[in-house]
Amino acid sequence: MSTTTVSLVGSTGSIGTQAIDVARADPDRFRIVALAAQRSVDRLCAQAELLHPELVAIGDASLAPELARRVPAGTEVLAGPVGLATAAVAAEVVVNGVVGFAGLPVTLAALEAGRRLALANKESLIAGAPVVQRARRTPGALIVPVDSEHCAIHQCLQASAPKSAEPDTSVVARLLVTASGGPFRGRKASELGSVSVEEALNHPTWNMGPKITIDSSTLMNKGLEVIEAHELFFIAYDRIDVVVHPQSIVHSMVELVDGATIAQLSLPDMRLPIGYAMGWPERLGTPYGALDWTTAQHLSFEPPDRTTFACLDLAYRAGRQGGAAPGWLSAANEVAVAAFLERRLDWLGIAEVVEETLDRCKDDPLDSVEAVLEADRLARAEAKAIVARRPHAP
Repeated sequence: MSTTTVSLVGSTGSIGTQAIDVARADPDRFRIVALAAQRSVDRLCAQAELLHPELVAIGDASLAPELARRVPAGTEVLAGPVGLATAAVAAEVVVNGVVGFAGLPVTLAALEAGRRLALANKESLIAGAPVVQRARRTPGALIVPVDSEHCAIHQCLQASAPKSAEPDTSVVARLLVTASGGPFRGRKASELGSVSVEEALNHPTWNMGPKITIDSSTLMNKGLEVIEAHELFFIAYDRIDVVVHPQSIVHSMVELVDGATIAQLSLPDMRLPIGYAMGWPERLGTPYGALDWTTAQHLSFEPPDRTTFACLDLAYRAGRQGGAAPGWLSAANEVAVAAFLERRLDWLGIAEVVEETLDRCKDDPLDSVEAVLEADRLARAEAKAIVARRPHAP
């Protein structure tokens, strides 16, 4: 089997570091040739010393001189958005682990260059859907999702069309996206007005970055995943359901038209979907998240509390509205989550800020990257103004 070259954009974050674990566990299979991060110079330098890539890129151009002094001799150093985009096309497989809307240029660069994109950055697909879908039609371009839920759906769909670049959805009745329920499952809105940042970051099953962990606590992460599932697999919103599954063993399910339901099960370990996307269409030989079926297992499922976790229905609303609305939803959520993490907004205020911002959405056509960027700018400005008018969190 030939060695696959890999570029990790967002290499210093949770997805990037676990992708390095996957590559190092199978050095004959993967060779990391490019690393990129926004600002984390120390971590990026340490990774460069470990992996000796052909190039490293730093998004903050002011940090490039320091990076150049510290990376191994012969490693090319690039900076700024152009540097990140160059890193994104430097390999056969591009892992986009950038957090938030900032991942859009990486997604577009990879797809427009006809690369296989291991996509962990859902916001770029959600906010820039029209331009991303256009780039996706480039010969050779392929998205294999890294989010555990969408990777699970991808695997389930492979059962009907093994190793097909575009899984067969003609036999699909429903997609069932599972949710752990986050740290506040079972609690009512009246109990959540004064929850702390620390409580919201205490996820019961997954170890993730702060932004996605807060999104999990509000169920916005699940709402964004519903929009992402629609964009990835072209399934109508009325046929995408969310089900709460606290054990996080069943990562998602596909119900077929004959009544059969196919599910993907494993212990919570992001290295499994990362390795699946990096190695597709072949399976890796390292078992990540394997279950011990000789011991007792209990799996439970329940509907989400859509009243307490209002972000879920806000996402469905934005997805059905289409156009600029999903981008406005995502941008407003990023602003609100940042304010919560900075203790300038209470937890319940996240959904309230998103809803008020979405009410003001200017539904201009997203026919270019510039239009996507402008929609994001407008949404963030509205959300920041709304946050500023609110009393600060205690």
